[in-house]
Amino acid sequence: MTLSNTNEKDLFDRVISILEDARTNVVHSVNSNMILAYWLIGKTIIEEIQVGNNRAEYGKQALEKLSKKLNKHYGSGFSVTNLKNFRQFYLTYSNRLNINRYPLGSELIKSSNGQSSNEITRKSYPAGSECLDGFSPQLSWSHYRALMRVNNEKARLFYEHEAITCGWDKRTLERHIHSQYYERLLKSQQPEKMMQSALNEPPIQHSSIDVLKNPYVLEFLDLPNSSTLHETDLESAIITHLQNFLLELGKGFAFVARQKRLHFDNTDLFVDLVFYNCILKFYMLIDLKVGTLSYKDVGQMDGYVRMFDDLYTTEDDNPTIGLILCSEKNEAVARYSVLNERKQIFASKYMLYLPTEDELKIELERERKLIEENLKRIGETK
Repeated sequence: MTLSNTNEKDLFDRVISILEDARTNVVHSVNSNMILAYWLIGKTIIEEIQVGNNRAEYGKQALEKLSKKLNKHYGSGFSVTNLKNFRQFYLTYSNRLNINRYPLGSELIKSSNGQSSNEITRKSYPAGSECLDGFSPQLSWSHYRALMRVNNEKARLFYEHEAITCGWDKRTLERHIHSQYYERLLKSQQPEKMMQSALNEPPIQHSSIDVLKNPYVLEFLDLPNSSTLHETDLESAIITHLQNFLLELGKGFAFVARQKRLHFDNTDLFVDLVFYNCILKFYMLIDLKVGTLSYKDVGQMDGYVRMFDDLYTTEDDNPTIGLILCSEKNEAVARYSVLNERKQIFASKYMLYLPTEDELKIELERERKLIEENLKRIGETK
């Protein structure tokens, strides 16, 4: 007996629904526990600092020592800045939860009325509620970081409700905050129409893996921020080849990082490849674009170069440079990104150790063609 096409589709749809629900629950669980943990850390820091005699100085020293110990224990994710964010998170939402007991061993965190942390944090909060008793699992730590910067409590609560109800991702939430949506709504002659318009915006759907590969989530779970999480098959193959190509030049290049994370202004940016030239002592940042080169790409790389210099270079290092590679179907573009004040040293010294833009363009076109043929061949054999 064989299944009809209708029954096959029905079976497939039901299994998909089960899997999607399960994955959504995993994401919600991570969000809930992560946000609750950061709230509790903020609460603990506040309580500890309040016992100090000289609170300002004691608080600064306490955060620095705690940051150092946590980073040594976990590897990363607990800078003084992050600890200050946890502290501010608790201060912003100090009345949101009523938890007096802390976890000991495998013991669940409980509130004063005996509720488990899951019961506290997994409620639904429709827009228009007077207050929230917990934190919505639909919102991530990135959402709450954006909400913390809203000083007006009524506006902050409004944005939180709307983000939950309308399914806003972090960028959409920030866009509405920056456009002063709440203030415009109060002045509007047709507030209901404005709210309905926001509700009708199609929510941006992110897959479970997209949510879980967020750098904040990876740090919280103590998982490696693997480069493969940020690359497509084609990008990954091209980047791997570029990495090997530069190392094979034999002109003093040493590999430093792949998908190097740069944190700036509450945003995480990733540079595809970072190399260091041991002869001339300069860093080179490489960014691959699968598409057309734009002025925005050039400006972005200039920003990466300045940011990298500020964060990572020492007095002995020469200025950092960037390289943008754009791979299109029928053509490739390679362009060095050099700040104006660095063009002289780039032309007179750096180019003695770097491949020309034409050499890179030829190599990129050749490699993309080989990779696409190989990927097509693999696809046909599956």
